[in-house]
Amino acid sequence: MALKLDVPNIACEDCATKISDSIHVMEPDAKVDVDVNAKTVTVESAASEETIKQIIVAAGYKIAGY
Repeated sequence: MALKLDVPNIACEDCATKISDSIHVMEPDAKVDVDVNAKTVTVESAASEETIKQIIVAAGYKIAGY
């Protein structure tokens, strides 16, 4: 299941790398696509939606509506 999240405080490629790396630490097999321009994170993973959101928030980013 692909999960697409709006992350309004993504500012640059370093942000994208930090988010991707944080998710991959917890979910090594996850497919992560961070679109800096659209400020979205798309994740395909066996992990729950809540787990992915918590990882992104723990990395220092906000998720719209969360």
